[in-house]
Amino acid sequence: MLKTILVALDSSDLSEEVIQTLRELQLQPATKIILSNVIPPRSPDLEIEADRPRFAEEPYRQIEKQLQVYQADLPCQSELEIVTGDPAEEIIRLANIYQADLIVLGSRGLTGMDRILQGSVSSQVVADAPCSVLVVKPR
Repeated sequence: MLKTILVALDSSDLSEEVIQTLRELQLQPATKIILSNVIPPRSPDLEIEADRPRFAEEPYRQIEKQLQVYQADLPCQSELEIVTGDPAEEIIRLANIYQADLIVLGSRGLTGMDRILQGSVSSQVVADAPCSVLVVKPR
């Protein structure tokens, strides 16, 4: 039985498919779901206006609202985690913290040079994760 599942979501359309795949897993009431989103760090050359301190809060609030929508439909206990950092590293770190039995995340489906240049979060997570990983590809 899967006791803890870490679900890594982003702001893409693929998140809906990841949630749909999660629903198809026939979750047990005792399973704990961690819905997570990793916000990539800001570019150091990005300037933030001093008179707009709420600028950093807006993406967080939007992400939190979307995760709460997903959370409301889950048939078991769940928590939200919104962190900042390198997506693959943070997903693996959260999996270790929560002692996840499974990580569920999406794949953008990059191939060839795009995959080499942009990197693949899902490939890095599969390679370095402390548990099994379910990668959801776009349909």
